[in-house]
This record gives sequence, C-alpha cells and structure tokens, in this order.
Amino acid sequence: MHQYFGYVRVSTAKQGEKGVSLQEQRDAISQYAERFSLEISQWFEERETAAKRGRPIFTLMLRLLKQHKARGVIIHKIDRSARNLKDWADLGEMIDAGIEIHFANESLDLHTRGGRLSADIQAVVASDYIRNLREETRKGFYGRLKQGFYPIGAPIGYLDQGKAMLKTIDPERAPFVVQAFELYGTGKYSLPALLQELHNRGLRNKRGGSMCLNGISVLLNNPFYIGLIRIRKTGELFEGKHQPLVSKPLFDRVQQILRGKTVNRQTRHDFTFRCRVRCAGCGYALIGELQKGHVYYRCQTKSCPTKSIREDSLDDAVSTGFGYLRLDTEEIEYASGWVRNARLHHDELCEKELRNTRLSLDQNRARRTRLTDVFLDGSIDRDVFGERKAGLLLEERGLKEKLDNLGQKDGNALVRLERFLELAKSASVLYKQALPEEKRDLLRKLTSNLRVAGKNVDVELTIPARLIANREKNSCCTPERGVPRTAAHLELDGMLEKLFTFFASQSELEPT
Repeated sequence: MHQYFGYVRVSTAKQGEKGVSLQEQRDAISQYAERFSLEISQWFEERETAAKRGRPIFTLMLRLLKQHKARGVIIHKIDRSARNLKDWADLGEMIDAGIEIHFANESLDLHTRGGRLSADIQAVVASDYIRNLREETRKGFYGRLKQGFYPIGAPIGYLDQGKAMLKTIDPERAPFVVQAFELYGTGKYSLPALLQELHNRGLRNKRGGSMCLNGISVLLNNPFYIGLIRIRKTGELFEGKHQPLVSKPLFDRVQQILRGKTVNRQTRHDFTFRCRVRCAGCGYALIGELQKGHVYYRCQTKSCPTKSIREDSLDDAVSTGFGYLRLDTEEIEYASGWVRNARLHHDELCEKELRNTRLSLDQNRARRTRLTDVFLDGSIDRDVFGERKAGLLLEERGLKEKLDNLGQKDGNALVRLERFLELAKSASVLYKQALPEEKRDLLRKLTSNLRVAGKNVDVELTIPARLIANREKNSCCTPERGVPRTAAHLELDGMLEKLFTFFASQSELEPT
C-alpha cells in the first residue's frame, strides 16, 4: 500500500479552535483513502488563509513531496489546497512531475486533459472568490468608516459594542488615557517616565498586563481620542461619531512635544534664561554657566561673533522692554470699563463669534467638497488628496469643538484679558522684584523671542504685549494731547478688541 500525506486547512486560528471543519475534512480524506486503499502516513494541519502565498505547513509539505517522502497527497477540496493561482501552479508542476494529487470531494483525474481543465477552472473560481470577497470586504469596511464607525477593535480607553455600533468609553481605562495626554502635555515627562507614572497609577492593557513603550506612543499619536478615525496603513482620516476623550488643543500640544519639543528635565543650575535666549547668528540657544559669581550665557558655535553675555545685561534689556507695557491710571480705568461692558454684551459677542465659526465650518466643508471633485477629476493623486483631506478634517474637528465650548470660552477670554492687563500694568516692576522661576514665567507670557547679537539684546514681545507696547501714546503713556478724547478712546477700543480676539482664539493650554 502506497503512503500519502493528508492535508487539512481552515482560514483562521479561531475556526480551528471552535469549528468542526478540520475534523470533517479528516473524516472525508480518511474515507477516500480507505475506499481507494491509500495509506496516510502523515497529517498536515494548517490554520492560514490560502489567498496569499507563504503558508508554512503547505510549503513544508510540498518540500517533502519533492523529496519523495510520500507518493502524493490527499486534500479535501481544491479550494482547501489553493486560493491563489501561484500555489495552484506549484501543484500543477508537481502533478507534471508524477506526484499524485487527490481531492476527496471531487472525482477528477488530473492526469487527463479534461480532468486537468476542470480542476484549473475550479482553481480560477476559487481565486476569483477571494478577489470578490476582498473587494466586498473593502466596500463594507470603508462604508462603515464613512458612516463614522470604527470597524476594528477599539483602542484602549474604549469598548467594543458589536458590528455597526459606536465604541463606548471604558469607565476603567478612559481616565488613564486622559491623564496620559494631560501629563505628557505638561512637557515634564519623557515617554519612559510617563509609562512608569501611568503604571504606578494603575493603567493596564486590555489583557491586564503592563503597557509597553510603543503602546504609549501609539496612544498619544492616535486622533481617535479627539473624534477622528485614522487608518495607520494608508494614513487616511475619517470623521468618527464616537465621543472624544481629549480636546483638540491638548492633542495638538502633545503632537508638538512628540515632534521634537524637549521635556523639562532636572538641571543642576536653574538659570533664569535657560532655553529662553538664542544667538542671532546661528539660532542656537545660549548655554548658561556660572563663572566667578556671575552667570554668563555663551554661544557654542565657534564661527559666531556672539561669545558671551552676562545675565544682568539680559535682565536690564528685558526690564527695559517690559517698560513699554506700562498702562497709566486713565488707560487702566478705561480698559476695566471696557471689560465690564463686554461682559454685559457677552451674548452679543458670543453670537458674533458663533456666526464666524459656523461660517468657517461651512467654508471648510465646501473646500472638502471641491477637493473631492478635483480628486475625482484626476487633477490630484490619492496621496495629495489624503493629506489635504486630513488637514481639513483636523480643522473641522477644532471648529466643532470651538462651537461646543464657545459660550464658556468667550467668558474665559475676558478673564484672560483682565489678567493680562493686570500683568501689563507694571510688568517691569514685577520683573525686577521676581524670583528666577517667576521671571521665567513672565518671559514665557510676555516674550516670544530673545536674541543676542554681540552685546545687543533684541527682546521680541508676544502678540498681545506688542499691541500694548506699540499703541499710540505720548511719553507719559496717555492719549496724545490735542487729540479728541473720542479718537483716543477709539484707539484704545481698537487695541482691546484685538486683544480680546487674540485671547478668544487661544486655547486654555496656551500661555496668557
């Protein structure tokens, strides 16, 4: 009695564990072998799809057949052997070489022209079935995405609810996800430090084990947490209908840090201008060092004319720059009245901002429609289309979030405006009296850039600070004499309107 191999296959490991197909295939092959007096010397069982090449068990079996370890192989059906034409071609070569291939469910004589033709047709049908299944699966997959559903397993912080159902927030892990963004957004944590902190607080993965470093990185980069769905393989972005966990400003801040902002690390000397002042020549930050009781900031680029500058020289330059921010009593009283009046007209201001935001949202959607039309016309390729679409979706998410929080946000803008005016009243005096850490906080709030060229210091103020410093005023910082009071007040009104617009456009995460 000649010896043959028996080959059985299912497409997934789950089918192999819970299904009965493997046993049914074995029974059919055993009955076929018994009926034709064939002895099965070895069984080969595989739990892999036959749509692609590279099945390890199937490849091993073919190698053993080429080594004549058996006379042939018995397989349940043609589609169990191959669902791609390359594997079927390999089987055809073996048949031509004299190796017997039997199919228990099909009565085919593969050594005849008619039998071979019938088998080839069935193999083509099996291959086409996979192509059609792949296409239909793709249609269903993208159909769900366009509807706002995520047809893949929920990321950590969310729970699956079944097919065509929105992911719901996981009450156990969602708070840790929010903490991950908030902690990393402070800039005080590296990824390893964040991972350890979250582990200490109790964060575990879905299997109950510890999160890995790559898992934290994937979490922080995933726009799913702001309500968008991104397919990592293609980079495509879709609008989701699930409830976001974090705000877009916080997500954007985390992305900025991930893209290269350094975290706040412990330093031996906490110099006032550490990482705050740059060389005008090369653009690199000046490095602080303590020499003979004085702090010097040095440029490490040898070709730059800037060698060093003492900290007290920087202090004087900043204090002088802050001096232009001083508001006199009349201006302060007028600004306070303006803010009080703005609060009385808060609803009107809010409605105006709502209209502007809705208009921006409509314009965003119109641009997306035009972008889609251009793509369908073939004027741009898929990569450009995907990149621009992703940008518009991110912008739309920010606009929607702004609409949701607009009432509270405008109120916060007025509060932040008041705080800034209070700070600007005496910024120079406050700076001179401040401790090093307090000075650093004032520098963060009031300066956007400090550059040193030789011994000259260029103090570049933030946008709101520049609005105050550059306002029309005389040497006493009061509205110019000879100018009608209404004109002076109009000038202040214009400045305050611009300040309010600036603070209304900023998130709570940005410095004020």
